[in-house]
Amino acid sequence: MKTRMRPGIAVFVAITMFASLLVLYSSGSGSDSTMKRAQPQSTKVNVETLKTATEQQHESQPTVLPGYISITDHKPLMMHCRTCALVTSSGHLTGSLQGDRIDQSECVIRMNDAPTKDYGRDVGNKTNVRVIAHSSIQRILRNRSELLNGSQGTVFIFWGPSTYMRKDGKGHVYNNLRIMNQILPHLKVYIITRHKMIQADELFRRETGKDRKVSNTWLSTGWFTMLTALELCDRINIYGMVSPSFCREPNHTSVPYHYYEPSGPDECTMYISHEYGKKGSHHRFITEKQVFANWARTFNIHFYQPEWKPDLQPTNNTGINSKL
Repeated sequence: MKTRMRPGIAVFVAITMFASLLVLYSSGSGSDSTMKRAQPQSTKVNVETLKTATEQQHESQPTVLPGYISITDHKPLMMHCRTCALVTSSGHLTGSLQGDRIDQSECVIRMNDAPTKDYGRDVGNKTNVRVIAHSSIQRILRNRSELLNGSQGTVFIFWGPSTYMRKDGKGHVYNNLRIMNQILPHLKVYIITRHKMIQADELFRRETGKDRKVSNTWLSTGWFTMLTALELCDRINIYGMVSPSFCREPNHTSVPYHYYEPSGPDECTMYISHEYGKKGSHHRFITEKQVFANWARTFNIHFYQPEWKPDLQPTNNTGINSKL
């Protein structure tokens, strides 16, 4: 899996790009062997479709993931992991001492700008893949010293609305990523394609019976991270994700939404306010977790810190389809 800058870029271009990046830093503003497979044209998708490529590929060979395109040469991501640790940003990881266990995984997947420095005992230090929302790009740039310069081979996957990812000069997130990758050519930067974004919406509708746009729902970074892990990994060990019913339990543990923001909002308060919010667009965190629980009955997905297992029988309390 190699990512290189295109040859022939002059020095003055690099200087210009560096100046542009400095402007980005100061602005602080942001919006919220190879297997040959043609990218499918239909937007209809189910979870089995996501796993097909991995199951057909020998475990010693990388899988071609056409929904993830390099920012430099527009080639698809080629990667495969036997075991993955998907590390959330939950306060449930604080004091967990799960770091060594996480780092023993072949691949470790993290979200947005969740740090490892000073938190390694609980969340590990290794990062192979980082899935990042379009709205987090400015924080990524501000934390450049740890997240970018010290990436050491990390694959960065950015997702966002197609208008932000346009390649015609009008996609401001895409433009910023191109600048960043030309200044830091060692980075492996990928974006989720428009087709894959449409598939994510369609999968949400199929699994929940709800149209994302009609229900004023924004899919979370956790949703896109889980879809990436399903395509990338044979076994997924998730650290820091509670069960769908956790926040409805009367004596549930109260923890911060982010382990690295101990004075930040309470996790369950955040989940419930988004789940039942009517005005504006919200993440449906609890609905997404019910979908993940249903997937775990079929696929090799396991939950730790807290440790829990899905019910043996699928539930439809949130209108989620029991059949994947």
